[in-house]
Amino acid sequence: MPRNPRYDILFEPVKIGPVTARNRFYQVPHCTGMGYDLPHSVARLRELKSEGGWGVINTEYCSMHWSSEDAPYRLAALWDDNDVKTQSLTVEKIKKHGALAGVELWHGGNHSPNRWSRETPMSPSGSSQHAVFPMQSRAMDREDIRNVRKWQVQAAKRAKRAGFDIVYVYAGHGYLPFQFITQRWNQRRDEYGGSIENRSRLLREMIEDTKDAIGDSCAVAVRLAVDELMGPDGVQAAEEGEAVISLLAELPDLWDVNVSYVDNDSLSSRFGAEAHQEKFTSFVKKLTTKPVVGVGRFTSPDTMVDQVKRGILDFIGAARPSIADPFIPLKIDEGREDDIRECIGCNICRAQNNSGVPLRCTQNPAIGEEYRRGWHPEFMNVKSGYGDDPVLIVGAGPAGLECAMSLAKRGYDVALTDASRELGGRLNFEPKLPGLSAWARVRDYRLGQIAKLPNIEIFRESRMDKVALLESGYRHIILATGATWRRDGVGHNVYVPAVGMDAANVLTPDDIMAGKKVAGPVIVYDDDQYYMGAVIAEKLSAEGHDVILVTPGADVATWSVFTDEQFKTQARLMKLGVKLVLTHRLAGWQGDHGTFACNYTGTEKRIEATTLVTVTSRVSNDALFLELKADEAGRAQAGIATLKNIGDADVPGAIVHAVYAGHKAAREFGEVIDPDQFPFKRELVFVK
Repeated sequence: MPRNPRYDILFEPVKIGPVTARNRFYQVPHCTGMGYDLPHSVARLRELKSEGGWGVINTEYCSMHWSSEDAPYRLAALWDDNDVKTQSLTVEKIKKHGALAGVELWHGGNHSPNRWSRETPMSPSGSSQHAVFPMQSRAMDREDIRNVRKWQVQAAKRAKRAGFDIVYVYAGHGYLPFQFITQRWNQRRDEYGGSIENRSRLLREMIEDTKDAIGDSCAVAVRLAVDELMGPDGVQAAEEGEAVISLLAELPDLWDVNVSYVDNDSLSSRFGAEAHQEKFTSFVKKLTTKPVVGVGRFTSPDTMVDQVKRGILDFIGAARPSIADPFIPLKIDEGREDDIRECIGCNICRAQNNSGVPLRCTQNPAIGEEYRRGWHPEFMNVKSGYGDDPVLIVGAGPAGLECAMSLAKRGYDVALTDASRELGGRLNFEPKLPGLSAWARVRDYRLGQIAKLPNIEIFRESRMDKVALLESGYRHIILATGATWRRDGVGHNVYVPAVGMDAANVLTPDDIMAGKKVAGPVIVYDDDQYYMGAVIAEKLSAEGHDVILVTPGADVATWSVFTDEQFKTQARLMKLGVKLVLTHRLAGWQGDHGTFACNYTGTEKRIEATTLVTVTSRVSNDALFLELKADEAGRAQAGIATLKNIGDADVPGAIVHAVYAGHKAAREFGEVIDPDQFPFKRELVFVK
């Protein structure tokens, strides 16, 4: 299909200093969890975005010098000529498809624990480190400042040799140049402290140094956090943000503007809508003639056009949307907007980086697997084994939908059955909980794709049992029958069923999502410690119930620290008036009260309530699979050649795990899989 003319403006070339971007789609720097030790994986990931039509593609944060590293988190580096070689690989892949390549040079200051290098951390005035760590940073003297300037230039020259088109001076997300700007970190009394002119001096010098070194052929960009969302305690857009932009307006070739810290910049869909940063960054274009890029989890092409036409942005910046769908620009260009895998803002990508492991995505199961498994986000491997045999998939939740869609794209005929009329499984219920509406995109994208595929037959309200499967005539059966929340209290911290859990007023998330009536006050016991307990507490509070959330965790929704949501989750519940009881595990339920034991002392606490909602763990709905697997003779007589259990039916997990399981099952169907052979390519250091 031809491109919709109303999107033409997105495909206009834009000049950035001495280089020109082919369009307005700009993949801002974002982490991959691969860094300098997985160069081929990084290069292939970035290459596919170039193939997908992005005009500019940047690296993750790239350390300019070994005095700033972030172990155990993987980053890029330009420390020496060996790094030039590895970065050249990424540049080559990006440019192969016509995109500009950018590098974000980084010095973390007091955000650099230097656990690996053991170099002394440094910062403008000396301080505790940003993260809790038993070592402070020392105050920088003038020699340190000269060194940082020198290291920026040295790294910039290496970047130029590697072939980069855009080189960053990085003053965002609380890193070193930004630490000089904010008075929270800068209490200096010399020419680098006091007035905003002085506090922005280092940033000015680093921009000027970089332009002098490489500005003849490379564009110099500045990434600046214009607001910390801390009110008067931090940098504010209307004050320091506007002042810095005004002082340096025409100095760089491009302004990349956002808010700090990363948890605000990468705001999940639970806490912010598309384009949420506009209210903080909209002033920038009024103060400079240079192109401006900003972010806001942009997934709608109409919103993108609106940002450009209203003069908010020149480039549509994206990190998470480009992970969910590296081919957004190409799909818009080809009139295939309904094929976009829209980011759901779950921040699973952030969780991976915060865990120090390669990138993952709920919507895009191929991310991070481009090199090591050879997976392409838009193309499946061609049909191989089992000839023209059709496949029966039982269960149309996230695993079943992904598996059906992917198998059909490989060329197999697929029959998809579900016991319900509405396809989607858990995706029909969880998006109705507070803040999770965007998660329905996981279901809607796959249903939209399935509707276009002629080789998928759907059978709704078709509950399958062993007899039905044996009589179905299908030789290949995949079960994706999901999981059920436990009501016995067993979870991370309770290992055997608790006393009294068979009472009628003990409910589970499944009951809440099914609309079962609740009488308050309510205890929500959260041993899952991700999002479910918190959103159920929020839902019940909004319905007018007095809610007490009890958790063995030291804080609410402990695991959501990895998705950058923990602080906001706990703050929201506290503002709602939800009573929090931390570090206590369930001991039993007595009908009108619960007993909870302190993690540390075992001392029991009595909490009265009318209803107990247990959010602990789930049990796979695998009875059908186990029954069928055990009947070898029956399967042989029925001609069933393969039987597989996937997703939550195999092992309960987050939606990202179910989608991946469905995708992997589809990729491997009919392939020869040797369990004794390593399943993907490894990037190894060999000893000579």
